[in-house]
Amino acid sequence: MSAAPPDNDVLWARGIVKSHHGTPALRGVSIGIRDGEVLAITGPRGSGKSTLLGCLSALLPVDEGEVWFNSAPVHTLGRAGRERLRRDRFGFVGSEPQLVPELTARENVALPLLLAGAGHKAAYAAAAEWLERLDVADCAAKRPAELIQSQRQRIAVARALAPLPPVVFADDPTAPLHREAQDQVLRILASAARSHQLTLVLATHDPELARYADRTVALVDGRLAAPVTPVLRGASAVSAGR
Repeated sequence: MSAAPPDNDVLWARGIVKSHHGTPALRGVSIGIRDGEVLAITGPRGSGKSTLLGCLSALLPVDEGEVWFNSAPVHTLGRAGRERLRRDRFGFVGSEPQLVPELTARENVALPLLLAGAGHKAAYAAAAEWLERLDVADCAAKRPAELIQSQRQRIAVARALAPLPPVVFADDPTAPLHREAQDQVLRILASAARSHQLTLVLATHDPELARYADRTVALVDGRLAAPVTPVLRGASAVSAGR
């Protein structure tokens, strides 16, 4: 019988193995992520970071191993169960915005709230708040095709944060942004996670961006390459980034 995950771990995985078309991507990764933690997963491109986020976020089924969310098994869920979990409990930001092209920025950000049953007034108020925080309030009535890549990415970040999900997964979320904008968006992500007691799991190939996290782990060739190492957090991290 499998051991139960620790009570203070919102996400817990043991012995994750995952391959893509026969090519190993994860080779027995075990990791625990505490409730309310900001965790950075670093490593070069192709090291397995995106695959690990995919397995932890129920986007990808594992080939072997276990994944738990709030002490409930994720690895035993079917496709429909995993989709419900992602919709109801997780937020996700990738390196590409993947906005709904027919919707305005405001509508894109409000969409997950509306799908969760929020009223229109509350959903659009939250959308307006997060668009303002991401400095794209002037884009609210525009559709994605009218915007530049960096604006679309900020809107995608706002969409992930607006429902205040228990866990936000961010897979290289600042890739389309220049350095100053990268720092601003990472500060907002980390600050939002801490102020709203969300768990943030950030994957990045840029170790400089990991300074916003509470902990960092490194992946190389699908394996954890270093023990968990504390880094600067909170106001100290922000100050160090200036």
